[in-house]
Amino acid sequence: MEAAEAALAQRKFVTAIDVLTGVGWLYARHVDVWRQGRASALEDLAAVDGAKMVDAVAMLRRWALSKGLTPSETPYVSGSRDRGELRFVAKGDDGAFRVHWISPDLSEARRRQLTERQSKAPDLVVVEPPKDWECVGCGGTGPYLIMENSGSHCLTCADMDHLVLLPAGDAALSRRAKKESGLAAVVVRFNARRKRYERLGVLVEEAALELAEERCLADEEVRLRRRERDRERRAGEDVEFQAAMAVEITRMFPGCPPGRAENIARHAGQRSSGRVGRTAAAKVFDANAITLAVVASVRHLDTDYDRLLMSGVPRAEARERIRVTIDRVLDRWRTNVGAPEHNVPHG
Repeated sequence: MEAAEAALAQRKFVTAIDVLTGVGWLYARHVDVWRQGRASALEDLAAVDGAKMVDAVAMLRRWALSKGLTPSETPYVSGSRDRGELRFVAKGDDGAFRVHWISPDLSEARRRQLTERQSKAPDLVVVEPPKDWECVGCGGTGPYLIMENSGSHCLTCADMDHLVLLPAGDAALSRRAKKESGLAAVVVRFNARRKRYERLGVLVEEAALELAEERCLADEEVRLRRRERDRERRAGEDVEFQAAMAVEITRMFPGCPPGRAENIARHAGQRSSGRVGRTAAAKVFDANAITLAVVASVRHLDTDYDRLLMSGVPRAEARERIRVTIDRVLDRWRTNVGAPEHNVPHG
C-alpha cells in the first residue's frame, strides 16, 4: 500500500483513486476524461478489469482500518451538463470506491473544509477537441464541445453560446468572473505531449466578465485585454446587417428597449458564430428566426434559466420551467405596454 501511505503522508487522507493511479492502473488523464463524463465507468479506462479494482479497494479498506483512519463517503459527480453520478465499475455496487479515509490527526475545522470541498459539484467542463467532431444534437460542429446525456454537444445546442472565453492567466479576474456569472464552464485541451488536459480558460457571461474587469480596473493589463477583446468583437460584427436586424426586432417587438434590440442583433448576427442570426432565414429577416433570437436573449437575461442549468436541471426541464416567464416578456414586448424592463427575480 505504498501509494496509500504516500497520499496519507501528503494530504492526511486517502482515496481509491490515489491507489488506482499509484499502482499504475490508471493515469491522471484517464481520471480527467472520466470526471468530464466522457466514459460510462472508470473501469473502461483502467488497465485492469473491475474485479481487480474491487479487490484493491477492499485491501485499501483493511489497511485504513488497521491505521485507525476514519471513513467518509463522498459523492462523485460528473463535470458534464447532466451532473450525473460517476460510476467506478460497470456492474455492481461501487460504494466502497466513494469512501475517503481520513487521518485522525486532521483537525475538526480541516475536516469540515475537506468535506465541503469534496461535496461541492465540480466545474462544468468544455473541451477543445483535437480533431474534427460532430454534434449529436444538430450534426454541426464548433470550437468546443460539452458532454450531455453521454453525447458531445456544441455550445449552441447546449445553450451556452452566449458565453465568452476568458483565457487563463489572471487568477483573480477568472475567480471574480466565475463568481459573478450565473453559468460558467472551464475550457480544457488535451496536451498529447504531456498526456494531460490543460486549462485554457473559462467561459463566462459577458456582463460578469465586464463587472469582474471593473473590479480589477487598477490593473493596466486587464484594461489592455478589454480593449483587445472589444477590437476582436468589432472585427466580427456586420454593422449594417445588425442595424437592420435591430430595426426588424423593434418592428416585431415594439416594447423591446432599443438598446436591448441592438444587443440582441449584435450577439445573434456575429459573423461565423453559427447563431440563429447568421442563418439564411435570419438574413432575409424571417419572422421565426428573429423571434428565436429574441427568445434566446430573454431566456438568458430575464429568467432563471442559466442558474437552473448550473444547478444540474436538465435542459428540457429548465426550458419548460421558464416557458411562462418567456411568454410574459414576449407578450409585453409585442404589445408595447410600456412596462419597465427588469430581470425576473431569482426565486
